[in-house]
Amino acid sequence: MSLFIFITVVQAIVAALLVTVILMQKSEGGGLGVGGSPTGLMSARGAADFLSRSTAILATVFVVLSIVLAVLAVRTTSGRSIDTSLQRTQAPASAPAVPAEAPAAAPTAPVDPLGGATKQ
Repeated sequence: MSLFIFITVVQAIVAALLVTVILMQKSEGGGLGVGGSPTGLMSARGAADFLSRSTAILATVFVVLSIVLAVLAVRTTSGRSIDTSLQRTQAPASAPAVPAEAPAAAPTAPVDPLGGATKQ
């Protein structure tokens, strides 16, 4: 587990460096040779550019670390079994009981809303 935490910390540092290097590049399309600039990655000057190279290296390291973390996560969780200690068995469903018919009530005198019985 400590290896997983160590690699996660290294990946967070690489991600912060990658964001920093990307933000330091020119916004004219010079990053990784994408854009209309003639001094892109394919030219001699663009290939030697420190920011372009460091961006490519950091991006590659980030992807490799992501794959390693995914492999480690699968290895640590694949041997586990499902805990069924809280699983409850269900009682078989029974037909609902039919309520018996209520006996016929004796007629009552109307009730006064003030609480007394009315005279008829």
